[in-house]
Amino acid sequence: MKNSFFRSIVCVLLAAAMLFSFAACGGNAPANNSNASNQAGSDVPAFVKTMELKYATGFKVDYYEGGYKLITIKEGNDVYLVIPENADSAKTNKLIAALGVKPVKLYQPLTNIYLAATGAMCLFDAMGALDNVTMSSLKVTDWYVQGTIDAMNSGKMVYAGKYSAPDFEMILAKNCRLALESMMIYHTPEIKEKLEDLGIPVFVEKSTYETHPLGRTEWIKLYGAMLNKEDKTEEIFAKQLKYLEEAEKKEPTGKTVAFFYINSNGRVVARKSGDYVCSMIELAGGKYVFDELGGDDNNLSTVTLDMETFYATAKKADFIFYNSTIIGELSSLKELVSQNALLGEFKAVQDGNVWCTGENLYQQTTDLGQMVLEFNKILSGEAEDGSDLTYMKKLN
Repeated sequence: MKNSFFRSIVCVLLAAAMLFSFAACGGNAPANNSNASNQAGSDVPAFVKTMELKYATGFKVDYYEGGYKLITIKEGNDVYLVIPENADSAKTNKLIAALGVKPVKLYQPLTNIYLAATGAMCLFDAMGALDNVTMSSLKVTDWYVQGTIDAMNSGKMVYAGKYSAPDFEMILAKNCRLALESMMIYHTPEIKEKLEDLGIPVFVEKSTYETHPLGRTEWIKLYGAMLNKEDKTEEIFAKQLKYLEEAEKKEPTGKTVAFFYINSNGRVVARKSGDYVCSMIELAGGKYVFDELGGDDNNLSTVTLDMETFYATAKKADFIFYNSTIIGELSSLKELVSQNALLGEFKAVQDGNVWCTGENLYQQTTDLGQMVLEFNKILSGEAEDGSDLTYMKKLN
């Protein structure tokens, strides 16, 4: 009886010791990015959700209580923390400590942006955020985004120097809260460093790494997160997704396509196989004539060829799309052939299946779904004379 009593006492003591040990271990568990802000009694802003993405793979946006947003860029592992207006600095510091990263701080409202990533301008225009961009790296004559042209003509947006030679005095005087740069900034790292030394956060736009065309368009959601315009950007992206789905419902056309332009030296500049323009052609039901053009020796999206090499592969292409974004639009087949007589022997030229892109093609990242559908209408014969198209015109 006595032994039974003592055994009961020992069991109770052991259970209490184990319970105390478990509680102690739980209290000292290392924090990580997903649960660090959710500890009981903590006033660290709690993790809420991660932005849902359909095609973009190059970025991630995590939402935290209080309006904080953590942006992670896959290429280069760049990290930015969007800090809401009038945020408590102590909470901000606690969140950063809990995250275990040292992000670039982007303080809202993000106004007086210096935008040097030209492909992103149309995204700001589409979501009605051009008022946030007051400085451009291009002059008004270099823009095809009408909203930007209007803003520069009215003085609401000004030219503040090209990306490699910005007007630092102007940028400082205008109280710039963000410099939005393309990856070209890596060719002049001293400019990026100078901007940062002046206290201006630099965000490098890397949508060009996206393999799917609409992955590029989906970067509008990232900028929407910066400016608290998520609802608007979801609506814009959904519209482009609808265009893409309409094109994908149709049967592949089986038509082969050459996409190129001729430079000032008389050489052909074609897109590398797998480039996003080639992907748009494939999504539109066509086939790019080059299966393996270009390599990984540089970051360029194009390859320069002599006409004879280009002719050997592209002469039987069913369609020609002449890229007008670099040297301007052509007006006729005669003007095309005048650049090189061999072009007159191309099947597409002889069949009258030659189209010219608009000069605005590369400044309209917003409308890549619409462009896929336009490619499809042309390849399937639905476009006829092209009068209902926005980004392509037929050469006669």
